[in-house]
Amino acid sequence: MTKQKSWKGQFEMAYRIDPEECIACAACEEECPNEAISEGDDVYVIEASKCTECIGWFEESQCALVCPVDACVPDPDHEETQDQLVEKFKQLHPDKEPKLF
Repeated sequence: MTKQKSWKGQFEMAYRIDPEECIACAACEEECPNEAISEGDDVYVIEASKCTECIGWFEESQCALVCPVDACVPDPDHEETQDQLVEKFKQLHPDKEPKLF
């Protein structure tokens, strides 16, 4: 049996894509389980209302993991607790049970 982390009170942030770093390779879009990433005018963008920092799916943010230029970064304008991110996951995916790491 694996131990689950206690998330209460810990803060995380939705991610954003730094437009000065993004090379529009689309690697992040393909990896986002919440479909929060889409092609913007010049670069890709992340819709904060759909970004759970991959909480519920993976142990770490997949967009940041696959980005070849480190353009996917935490967005300080969208700080949420991990409990809030789990709730967002449940709203986005009511038919799925979040994986807790």
